[in-house]
Amino acid sequence: MKSLLIGALLASGVSTAEAEVAGLQIAEVFMPHHDKTARVAVWYPTASSELPSLYGSNPVFEGVEAQENAPLVEGSHPIVLLSHGMGGTDRSLAWLGAAFAKRGAITIAVNHPNSTWGDFDMSEGVKHWTRALDMSASFDAVLDRAEFARSIDLDRVMAAGFSFGGWTALSLGGAKGSHSGFIEACETHTEMEACGLLMSDRVKLQSQDPTLWNASYADERVKFVVAIDPGFVWGLENENVADVVSATTLIGFGSEADRMLATNFDESGLASLREDWTIERFDPAYHFSAMPICTSKGEAILEAENDDPVCTDPVGSDRAAIHARIVDLIAEQLGI
Repeated sequence: MKSLLIGALLASGVSTAEAEVAGLQIAEVFMPHHDKTARVAVWYPTASSELPSLYGSNPVFEGVEAQENAPLVEGSHPIVLLSHGMGGTDRSLAWLGAAFAKRGAITIAVNHPNSTWGDFDMSEGVKHWTRALDMSASFDAVLDRAEFARSIDLDRVMAAGFSFGGWTALSLGGAKGSHSGFIEACETHTEMEACGLLMSDRVKLQSQDPTLWNASYADERVKFVVAIDPGFVWGLENENVADVVSATTLIGFGSEADRMLATNFDESGLASLREDWTIERFDPAYHFSAMPICTSKGEAILEAENDDPVCTDPVGSDRAAIHARIVDLIAEQLGI
């Protein structure tokens, strides 16, 4: 197993190569498994000279520059299927989509029905397989667009995601869930984040269909996986990950003292199940270090709403440097 511990000196010169502003198109894609449409953001490289606009900007988070509906740069571009966390949106990972576009990749980010801010139903959103189906359906929709289809390198297709989206990426890459294993983990580690809600009468994780939960939702087009502090990593055995593509990277945040238990792929045993996977650990960092860069007022706003530490990073950490390093790691895998 490859392992890398990235310490407090992250800020010492890690940066991405700046290119043209990222192109962005927003679409609505019908998801038959939900019987509804979902918002899909497609990021891509462009050489447009038009002035960009800010995308995803709000009082809490800084936005990223985007050229909406600009022309796609001709060429052969890798694809990243990008999945947000529970309650997130495509905007929460816009920093990744824009950065990949500048490097030459096309990125597809979906607002997952039932597990997106503003469209949230935990009892439905916990059906993790629907998210993998969202990503595959969105990929199909993009391939139906001639201007994208002729420019996609199908030998370089990556699934990537953060938190719950990290599990979505693993699922697309071939991981299978363990319904009984996860329930046992929640019963054993009652302090684990979200387990109380997941096992409550409101959500009833234990009543989910084990056949659906444990099935494979692999997209055979996926050749690479990057799971950033992924959720649902407990209760898995060798057979659950035996079919995952070998070019898989797990990225974890924090030390033993401040690491989120629900996403701790070391303590859960997931990291030890495959010796060919790459493991990257960022310390000091928190789970929410993968969220967008916060504005100067973002931390105070969230504290007032009892919603910090989304903007509070540990002493010695640099969120921008962490983002840049993650972009570099993924870009290296995709050859961009």
